[in-house]
Amino acid sequence: MATTSRGRAQDRAKVAAGQDHEVRYEAKKEDVSKDTVKKAVKSAGNSRKKVEAEIGHR
Repeated sequence: MATTSRGRAQDRAKVAAGQDHEVRYEAKKEDVSKDTVKKAVKSAGNSRKKVEAEIGHR
């Protein structure tokens, strides 16, 4: 697991819905809106795999 500049562990297997850059990245990658990504995180949790699966069901 990588660390941030503050020394904290960074988990790339999760989508932080509160971080605009992460939501934008996932939205661009999946070719959906940012709102769709935020709704997927809310319903499926913040696991990147679960979010991608949730977006695929729509």
